[in-house]
Amino acid sequence: GTNGKTTTSRMLASIMKSAGFTTGMTSTDGVYIDGHLTVKGDMTGPTAAQIVLRDPSVDFAIMETARGGIVKRGLGYSTCNVGACLNISADHLGQRGIDTLEQLAQIKRVVVEVAQDCVVLNADDIHCLEMAEFCEAKQICYVTIDSGHGLVREHIRQGGMAVVLEKGINGEMITIYDNGAHIPLLWTHLIPATIEGKAMHNVQNAMFATAMAYSFDTSLENIRQGLRIFNTSFYQAPGRLNIFDEHPFKVILDYAHNPAAIKTITDLAGRLGVKGKRRLVLAMPGDRRDEDIIEAAKIVASTFDSFVCKADDDRRGRGHDEVPMLLKQTLQASGVDAKDIQVIPSEADAVEAALVSCTPGDLLIILGDNITRCWKQIVHFNNVSEHPGSDMDKPSSDFPEKLYEPIEHKFELQEGTRIVQDERGVHIVVDREEDAD
Repeated sequence: GTNGKTTTSRMLASIMKSAGFTTGMTSTDGVYIDGHLTVKGDMTGPTAAQIVLRDPSVDFAIMETARGGIVKRGLGYSTCNVGACLNISADHLGQRGIDTLEQLAQIKRVVVEVAQDCVVLNADDIHCLEMAEFCEAKQICYVTIDSGHGLVREHIRQGGMAVVLEKGINGEMITIYDNGAHIPLLWTHLIPATIEGKAMHNVQNAMFATAMAYSFDTSLENIRQGLRIFNTSFYQAPGRLNIFDEHPFKVILDYAHNPAAIKTITDLAGRLGVKGKRRLVLAMPGDRRDEDIIEAAKIVASTFDSFVCKADDDRRGRGHDEVPMLLKQTLQASGVDAKDIQVIPSEADAVEAALVSCTPGDLLIILGDNITRCWKQIVHFNNVSEHPGSDMDKPSSDFPEKLYEPIEHKFELQEGTRIVQDERGVHIVVDREEDAD
C-alpha cells in the first residue's frame, strides 16, 4: 500500500512474536530478525526479502513491499501465504512511467496476486477492492471501518472473512467475522499505538495486522497481546507517530510525506485535546508533483495555528527553498496569515525554531526527514531562558574527594583468607592446606 506498511508490519511482528515465532521483517527502516536490526536502510526490495528468507532462524517472514522495488527488480519471492494491500493514494506519481492511481494499483496488486491462502484488502478503497478479481487465494478478507459497508455485509452473509470496526458504548471495537461467527477482539482505546483510539490510521493498521495474523490461525489472545504491547515509540517505530511528553508542550514526530499521510496526521491533530496552539513543521519531498505539494498545504491550512515550512535534506532536483516557498504560497492562498508562516529551508533550523516558539499546552507536529536527528533535537531541547537552572542542578564539587574518603566500615577478612587483585578487580581467596579437601 501507499501508507501504513511499516507500522502494520511491526504490529504483525509483535503479534507473531507473542505467538512464539522468530520473525524476519523487511521495512523502510531496515531488515529485522527477531526484533533486532541487522541491515539498516530502506530495505523493501527483493534483496531484502532474500536476506530474510535465507535466514535459518526465521520461521515467520513479514515483507514490506514497495512500489519502487517491484518496478525495478520484482518481488524477490514467487508466492506468499497471505498478501495484503492497505491503500492506494497519490505518491510517486509521474515517476518510472506511473502517472495515475490505476497504474499504481496495478503495480501494487502483484503482492496479492501471488498470495496462496488469503488476501487482505481495504474495502474502503475502491482500488484495493478491484484487486480481488485478480487473486487466486483460497480466502478473501476485507477490512473496513464502515460497519454498514454493503459489499462487506454481503461478504459476511456468504460466510466470508472480514475485520470490521464496530461502535459500542465504550468506544470502538475491532471485530472479526469468519464463516458466520462474530468475534469481538479488542477495544481500540486499549491499543497504545492508536492514542486512545484517536489515531484512526493506526486503528486501520491494527485491523490489517489482525486480519493477517488471524489468517495464520493465530489465537485471539496472542493477537490481543501483540497489539497491546506494541507502541509507536521512537525506538520501536521510528518516524511513526513518535510522541514526546517531557516538555511543557507535546511533540509528535512523523514521517508523513504524501497528501494522504499528511491528512491522517492532520485529522489526529484535530481530535486531540489541545489547550494551546497547534503548530506544524511542514515539508514535502522534492520529487513529488507540484499538485501533490499544493494539496498537502491545503489539507493542513485550516487545522493548525502556525507553520514552519522547510525542505528535506535531499532537495531531489528542487531549488534550495523551492518546496517551502510553494507550501507558503499555498497556505496564504488558503487563508493563513503571513505572520503565522515561517520559511526555514534547513530542517535542523526549522525544528529548532518551532521548538523555541512553543509555549505550555501547545501541540507541535514535526513532519521529519532525518528522523534520528529530529528526535535528538526534540529530546535534548531545553529553553534555558524559560527554565533557569538552580544550584541543585550542579554536580557536587567535592565528589572526587568523597570518593577517596577513608572507609568507616572496613571489610574484615576472616582467618585464612586474603584479597587478590587481577585484571577483573579484586576477590577473596581462601588459603587451604595442600592435602585439604
